[in-house]
Amino acid sequence: MQILLFFLLFTSSFYKLFTDSPKQQWVVAKGCSITVNGSTNVNKFNCAIANYNQPDTLTFHPNKQSEILKMTGKMKLPVVNFDCHNPMMSKDLQKTLKAKDFPYLEIHFLSLSRYPNEELKNDKIKGVLIIKLAGVSKKIEIEYLSKKIEVNKLTLIGKKRITFSDFNIIPPRKIGGMIKTNNELDIEFILNVKTL
Repeated sequence: MQILLFFLLFTSSFYKLFTDSPKQQWVVAKGCSITVNGSTNVNKFNCAIANYNQPDTLTFHPNKQSEILKMTGKMKLPVVNFDCHNPMMSKDLQKTLKAKDFPYLEIHFLSLSRYPNEELKNDKIKGVLIIKLAGVSKKIEIEYLSKKIEVNKLTLIGKKRITFSDFNIIPPRKIGGMIKTNNELDIEFILNVKTL
């Protein structure tokens, strides 16, 4: 009798672990973007890759010992698609980011602190990812604001301050060095996903 009771408890606990697990995959939906906000000693600039719509899949690997969710999946954004709302500035940024040698900005998703609460319209969570830019990879922690759009659809807005020097890039200068680009950049990416 005790063996049978133990078996039933073990089976129900084992079943609960899997039925309570978060959804296993997200599919990247249309309308994703990444924006870079920076400044020089004379003005500010804003450059973006808008409307990224590659159907990438992000897969979760739940850890039963922790809320932290390991992830696999990435986004590859063409650096030549950066638009700074000024053709010369766009070209300068692409050159600074070594677009000819390293044509893609890559975002590799590594983990989330927990699964977003789909019952909330706005939920704050943390994640870890790797940004690969100009041939250099940088692991960073980022805070997301998760917004429920509709059933099975979420938008994650991630923000982080990085620097050119994080990626061994020298900030561009113009007019004999009189106009200097500051080292700091604020990045924001919007990730739209469908949960499966």
